[in-house]
Amino acid sequence: MATGTYASYRSRLETYFDRTASKTWEQLTSDAPVSGIRATVRAGRNSMRDTLLSWLPADMRGLRLLDAGCGTGALAVEAAQRGADVVAIDVAGSLVDIARRRAPRGLSIDWRVGDMHDPALGRFDHVVAMDSLIHYPAFDIVDVLKGLSERTSGSMLFTFAPQTPLLMAMLTAGRLFPRSDRSPAILPVKHSLLRTLIVNAMPTARMGRDRKVQGGFYTSHAMEVLTS
Repeated sequence: MATGTYASYRSRLETYFDRTASKTWEQLTSDAPVSGIRATVRAGRNSMRDTLLSWLPADMRGLRLLDAGCGTGALAVEAAQRGADVVAIDVAGSLVDIARRRAPRGLSIDWRVGDMHDPALGRFDHVVAMDSLIHYPAFDIVDVLKGLSERTSGSMLFTFAPQTPLLMAMLTAGRLFPRSDRSPAILPVKHSLLRTLIVNAMPTARMGRDRKVQGGFYTSHAMEVLTS
């Protein structure tokens, strides 16, 4: 069950994307020209998405995948093009609307607005949560993963904000110049702490691959948890 802090952070994300930054993220996740800073974020996100997709089967026919925090839908579309039956969910209805408009016709994607933590979503072979947990404390991240692991028979791929000197410096600098369209705070987490918490919370799961993607104003770390 989701914690009170998880629900609070989720509400902030919903407000940010639906009321403040929908157009910004629509542009960032398109091919439209963007500024130098946003270009590094776009490149980093593209590299991270490619990493996560490379950890999924090339042939996903007969497999069910949850794109937890699907945003504007690029990863969900790629998984569906590989044959997966995809449930793509996000708290921000504005982003799901963009994803639905962009998606090619004929793909098996169930676009939803809601909470990735909802057990009513059913069981999955694979779960991907790309940059959708970076705004949550470590214990909430693990709580979400533990709940998902009980309904996942293959792997869970997720990203978190690693606690590195560079990222901490960028976040500190960013706080000096508040802007109305800034995303809710990214909460850096120590890699070793997160691994320990996951192992303790899910003793039957196994830690798989991990990789940090860093460039310009984008820093994120991917981890794989094997549930079978």
